[in-house]
Formats: sequence, structure tokens, C-alpha cells
Amino acid sequence: MNQRLNLIDLATAAASLAILAYAAWMLLSGPQGAIPMHYSADGTPTRFGDRMEAGLVIGSMGLMLAGVGWGFAHYARRTNDVSRRRGLLAGQLVTLLTIAATTAFMVMLMTGGALPSPALQMGGVSLLFLAVGAFLGRVGPNVVIGVRTPWAFKSKLAWEKSNRLAGRLFSLLGLTGIVAAPFSPQPAGMLVLIGAIFVAAIWAGFESWRVWRADPDRQPF
Repeated sequence: MNQRLNLIDLATAAASLAILAYAAWMLLSGPQGAIPMHYSADGTPTRFGDRMEAGLVIGSMGLMLAGVGWGFAHYARRTNDVSRRRGLLAGQLVTLLTIAATTAFMVMLMTGGALPSPALQMGGVSLLFLAVGAFLGRVGPNVVIGVRTPWAFKSKLAWEKSNRLAGRLFSLLGLTGIVAAPFSPQPAGMLVLIGAIFVAAIWAGFESWRVWRADPDRQPF
């Protein structure tokens, strides 16, 4: 556990410093011209800013990663509950991956890169949910990651079963989305994927209530 924690900490520190360093470069030596800051769905820039705005936006992402990521690490070290520590580490890892990927995507667009094709966008979303689903069933109760319904917090069994279900569903949808992305008509493919993820989340939430109601060791409200 300590080795895993150290690896996530090092990755969080490295990503935070890299993002902040790039933000400083953008503020001090970035391009002088207009920088695209917002795009329409078809990839056309709809709003432009300057290097000051771009640097501040990127810098805020680095500060967010440092603050939230190290907050997870701090509380993970302080707890003696293995399940809670696992949940906090999972939250730190998801924060790291999400903010780092989002920042890289923003930088690519700001520097003149084109929006990825709809198939790549669908594949990226599918990959994210495949990764989340892979460990979702193994995280303990926490306020960041998992099926965080009131019933899941009142029953250990409800937490475990609903999150295992969500993990299986997200993994299945992620794998299906990756396979289907190159062939799906867009934007229908992405809309179906998002709708299926929403249904899976509702299903897992309902499962937490169903298990809580049948659990003789549940806590009352």
C-alpha cells in the first residue's frame, strides 16, 4: 500500500509541477496573438483570449490538481481503515488522470490542435469508464468515488454490492464503447453511450436501496 501511495504521490507532484510550469511559460512567453478558448461542437473556435487568460486557466488546473490530489494523499495517510484508504487513493488517482487529461486536451486546442474525431471522443470516454469500472468495486465508503447514495452509507453490504454492480456495468459499457466507436454513427453513438452510463448509474443507485432495505445490519435514518 505504501509503495502504491508513493507512486501516486510522485505522479501527482510531477503532473502538478508540469502544468504550473507550462502556465508560467504561457503567462511570460506565450504567443502574442489570439488564442482559441472555446469551440463549438463541430470544432470551430467561437471565442478567443490572450496568453494571460490562457495561462491563468491552465494554472488553475495545476493548482486544483495539487490541492485536491494532495488532500486525498494527506487523509489517506492519516486513516487506519484499509477500505477508506483504498477509496481515498482511488479518488486521488481519478483526480490525477482526469485533470491531467483535461489539461492536455485544453493545451492541444489552445496551441492550434484540432478537436479529436467523434470516434476518438467516444473512445476516450469509453476508456475512462473502463478504467473507473476496473477498480470501482474495490473501493471503500468515501464521499468522492463510487455509488454514494444515502443507503450505501448506511449499509456496508449495500455499498459493496452497489459498487460492484456499477463497476461491472461501467467496465462493460467502456469495453463496448471502445469496440463500437470506430463504427458508430455520430453523434448518435456518443449519445447512446452517455444514456447507457446514466441508466447504469440509476441501476446501481437502486441496487443500493434494495440491498439496504434487506440488510438486517443496516443503520436507520
